Amino acid sequence: MDVNAAIGLVSIFWKQVKIVLISTYELGHAPFGLASPKAWLRRDGHEVRCLDLAVERFEDSAVGDADLIAFYLPMHTATRMAVPVIERVRRVNARARLAAYGLYAPLNAELLRGLGIDAIAGGEFEPALAAFARGENAMPVALDRLHFVKPDRSDLAGDYARLRIGTTSKQVAYTEASRGCKHLCRHCPVVPVYNGQFRIVQREIVIEDIRQQIAAGAQHVTFGDPDFFNGPTHAMRIVEALHAEFPSVTYDATIKIEHLLKHRDLLPALRDTGCLFITSAVESLDDTVLAKLEKNHTRRDFFEGVELTREFGLTLQPTFIAFTPWTTVDGYRDFLRALADLDLVENVAPVQLALRLLIPSSSRLLELDDIDIAPFDAKSLVYPWKHRDPEVDRLGAAAFRTVAGKGTRSEIFRRIAELAGLKDFHLVARAAIPYLDEPWYC
Repeated sequence: MDVNAAIGLVSIFWKQVKIVLISTYELGHAPFGLASPKAWLRRDGHEVRCLDLAVERFEDSAVGDADLIAFYLPMHTATRMAVPVIERVRRVNARARLAAYGLYAPLNAELLRGLGIDAIAGGEFEPALAAFARGENAMPVALDRLHFVKPDRSDLAGDYARLRIGTTSKQVAYTEASRGCKHLCRHCPVVPVYNGQFRIVQREIVIEDIRQQIAAGAQHVTFGDPDFFNGPTHAMRIVEALHAEFPSVTYDATIKIEHLLKHRDLLPALRDTGCLFITSAVESLDDTVLAKLEKNHTRRDFFEGVELTREFGLTLQPTFIAFTPWTTVDGYRDFLRALADLDLVENVAPVQLALRLLIPSSSRLLELDDIDIAPFDAKSLVYPWKHRDPEVDRLGAAAFRTVAGKGTRSEIFRRIAELAGLKDFHLVARAAIPYLDEPWYC
């Protein structure tokens, strides 16, 4: 068979598909979850457009002639925001096939299919999207080890989160060096999908992705891995290569308290390669709550992590689930006092003082029998729960209203402390703490 005949045979079975990938929200970052599958799909010859509704308006014309429209659902907030968009897309383009992918797609598969979603992809979703584009079916969750391709960020040049240090700000690059997690924290949405496994993105792909964003003006990098030290050797090779090529570029990453203590020998290297701050999902300072969540660290471990990061010149930015079914009013006061005593008030975004435990579909929290859980709420995409002490729920609601107001971190902290009846604490004026201007939460 000559070449032309072969090309003609292939064309019988393949056609170019017009694809739109839509993200509604991802913490102010330019989503890797749009840029990566776009590169895979374009490699297959398809026409692909990314639409990030966090930074651009939805226009009907963007999806009117698409053959396949896929919604990226990496988190709870993004999924809730996607529901009305899915409904609108179905009205605008009833003939298009619809897909949903990312962590929260398989967790909400029944709801999404009821909205008209034809295909679901969780875990390592790029091959599944490529299969959907060919008109094939794929497993809802796949954890194959992939060899990634350089993400295509040509559509992602919006007004994203910036690094703030005092009065200065810097453009931020966003990438992922791994997905999944080795750990089984009971409340984490990663667990039902990856079940203790994690998958790396090859070092050369991560560096190429960062390189193209630096060329576009980025001066700081956020690594969006669930935990950067799931694979510490992989992580350190990446930041060493980043620092060697771009010594003035800084970065931040998310690392468990458990890993900060276990890999304390790596903290000086993090500092020396440009790490400005570390986000750590501490969740609680109450050992009872930490045991319920299976965080695998204790209150004392957290205090040691604070000391370690300060010793090595790193800024720790802890995140919390302030209100859980096991929170008490006295425990909440203790939590606030500890932040003041540890001089961490400026390190903690105000929203972290008011977040309430989410129980999504398939959560391991459903294994517990000491939570007053109501039936699944398809509108909020969680199992609602009530605290046994109504005063805790009232305090939580008041705290959330307070953190939504204006003020510095210290000012908002003082208002929250007053609500909780906390007195006799002292806040120390500190030098500017580096932070991203989009708070970290689910």
